[in-house]
Amino acid sequence: MASIPSVISSVNWKTAIRSGLLDITAVAFIYFLPALSHMLSIKLYLIEPMRLMLILALVHTHRKNAFLLALTLPFFSYLISAHPVFIKSALIAAELVVNVALFYFLVKYMHRLGAIFASIWLSKIFYYGLKYIAILTVLPNESLIGTPLQIQLATSAAFSLYLFLMLKKE
Repeated sequence: MASIPSVISSVNWKTAIRSGLLDITAVAFIYFLPALSHMLSIKLYLIEPMRLMLILALVHTHRKNAFLLALTLPFFSYLISAHPVFIKSALIAAELVVNVALFYFLVKYMHRLGAIFASIWLSKIFYYGLKYIAILTVLPNESLIGTPLQIQLATSAAFSLYLFLMLKKE
């Protein structure tokens, strides 16, 4: 069994601090998003803030942290604002986890720009499939597509380009 000092010295402190700061920023951003949207009179949810935090985690932290944010941000949003409803929070969490998993899978076989763009859209297709089932069963008054597809395409392209440019430097 490793001693406490050897475990502490083996921790990559730079990565741990970077991950912690990003996690705090992500939680604060999601926490203050409703107030910011109201103050600015802009529907900030249209820029997919949880996916934005996920992309930042993919670029600036590590795989485990990206999965952690993907899984927890939708539920944190539900806990602090009851929005989106619990079922949609679970669907979003599933979508974001699939997004991360697909990215790490696809990047082994294709260029990272294609991998991130494809992982975003494949995870969206997965989400819309689950959401369709939820509409048929437990969310009858919900629309299938809430954010216009043109906006989703623009944010996907912007996020993909950011990831490509930032990882290109490494």
